Amino acid sequence: MKVPTLYFVFFYTVVSFSQNPKTTTLDSLVDWIEVHIDSPKDSIAIGLNAHKLLKLSKTSKNEDILARSYRFLAAYHKEHAQLDSSEYYLNTAKTIYINQEDNLELAKTYIELKQLFIIRADYNNAKKFIYKALGLYEESKNDKGIALCYAHIGDLLYYENNYHEAVIYCDKAIAIQKRINAQEDLALSYRFKANSQLFSGVDLENALESINQSIEIYRSLGEEGIPLMASINWRGNIYKYMGLYEEAIADYQTNFDNSVQMGLERYLIPSLGNIGHVYLMQGKYEQALPYNLKAIDLIKKTGRTRNLWENYMHVSSIYESLGDYKMALHYHQLYAEEHEAFKDNIILALESEAQSKYEVGQKNATIYFQDEKISQQQRTKVLYLLLTGLLALIIFGLFHNYRKRKKRNEQLELLNDKLDSKNKQNELLLKEIHHRVKNNLELVKSLISLQSAQLEDSESKDVMIASQNRVQSMGIIHQKLYQGENLGSVDMKDYFLNLSDGILDTFNAEDKVKVVCAMERLELDVDTAVPIGLIVNELLTNALKYAFPNKGEGKIEISLTKSSAEILILKVTDNGIGKSNSTSSTGTGFGSQLIKLLTQQLNGEMHEKHEDGTSILFQFNTKSAA
Repeated sequence: MKVPTLYFVFFYTVVSFSQNPKTTTLDSLVDWIEVHIDSPKDSIAIGLNAHKLLKLSKTSKNEDILARSYRFLAAYHKEHAQLDSSEYYLNTAKTIYINQEDNLELAKTYIELKQLFIIRADYNNAKKFIYKALGLYEESKNDKGIALCYAHIGDLLYYENNYHEAVIYCDKAIAIQKRINAQEDLALSYRFKANSQLFSGVDLENALESINQSIEIYRSLGEEGIPLMASINWRGNIYKYMGLYEEAIADYQTNFDNSVQMGLERYLIPSLGNIGHVYLMQGKYEQALPYNLKAIDLIKKTGRTRNLWENYMHVSSIYESLGDYKMALHYHQLYAEEHEAFKDNIILALESEAQSKYEVGQKNATIYFQDEKISQQQRTKVLYLLLTGLLALIIFGLFHNYRKRKKRNEQLELLNDKLDSKNKQNELLLKEIHHRVKNNLELVKSLISLQSAQLEDSESKDVMIASQNRVQSMGIIHQKLYQGENLGSVDMKDYFLNLSDGILDTFNAEDKVKVVCAMERLELDVDTAVPIGLIVNELLTNALKYAFPNKGEGKIEISLTKSSAEILILKVTDNGIGKSNSTSSTGTGFGSQLIKLLTQQLNGEMHEKHEDGTSILFQFNTKSAA
């Protein structure tokens, strides 16, 4: 299965605000952007209108709309442009809200910053902002905001591999969201819960149930964009680990097709990476490789690096399974570097969480669950103890991984050296074999020449000379093999030229008959080259014996072409007297029998024409012959 070439075509019809005065107001622009902000097909219009809103809000000195325009531009850049620009605009909006003491909008901006830093795998900053948002919502006793923060904390705990705690936070969020009927947030919480359930060691059926609840809620709300696609992608992950590979690929392919249709280049990353992973799990390594390589290219292009280490790891495993240890080592090193950076981000996030809670005096995150309340001092103490244990565990893991990686690298390098040495030895040995075969054939040719010199009967001499030429044709092939760079194939054009020179010399016809190779360079394996060489040898010999009587002048043309991957076309023509006009002896007939046998060996057909000379055409099916 090949990765489709990606073509993204954006169609955009510019809305002329000058023709519709109502849309030039700040509120109308805000309403339009809010309706279209999640629509990829309107991405250009969103960017233009957000800049227009920014300009108008500055002119009117409307700080509220100005902050909204910065957040709109941040959302546009996060989905369609540069992540650095998105961070800049969110920080600018944050400053306005801080100055206005608008804690509700400030909390929303903190959540948007958390989502941005998650994309960049910067878990330290992501955790810092989500706890700031939680603090603001707790101060205002905003149940909806508190529950949403719980869900996002569960999401962060998933990236820290703390799956059990992540599920607990998601359940807390779900309980509140069910009570206040916050359906869209509830769908998100079910997805975050399914994320951690997949790896928490519980029954995968529970994870599948959670993600299907998320999908069902999104569809009931009419959601067709990225939130629904994210849940479908995770359901594919659950199917994958359940061994339901066809169902998994169906979900990934659905998201891939929707991403192409919507112009969401960055959302192709999980679809490509996951399809490659499924093929890897099935042992279909050659099918898996292009998917994961394309995912890596898009990750680097878009800056969404949180899954980069995972794709490096898969590509390393694929190359190792394919026997390409050099590339396996290269991608393993990239994986190790990226994975260590990933772990560093987790450590920073844990440190940031502890410091943040200490500085702002975070209330117990389980405020609505009285049985879990403990004092702030106890929570901080336990957190530091857990942090110390986690740090020790991670440091031990890093050290163990370093030693393991170092040992594996040494083994791969040693194996590569052994393979290189073995290949060079085999190459020298094969060259020596071809050289000795060529020398032995030369010896046979010389013995036949000596024997024919003692014969007086002309027919017997002709038979011996023909045998001598046949041996010579095979000897030239082995000579080409050990002299060439590629030991497995023969350049047929160069071979035909050498063969024709030898036969012309045998008949002393160099000055009378010209042999032309009307063909491009074409390499064939030895099993195919030998029988074709013997066929051409017989045809050249027959032409020199019968086509040009009385030592007349003439021309012989040879061409060998590939009409397809498996079909070879051989054509030998001369401008001699033709078969019907020939008065020469037909010989023993052995040459004709040999040509027929060799043609059958190559699963070929032979056709003769005798107009203005002789033309013989062969068509060989090399695949069937093999």
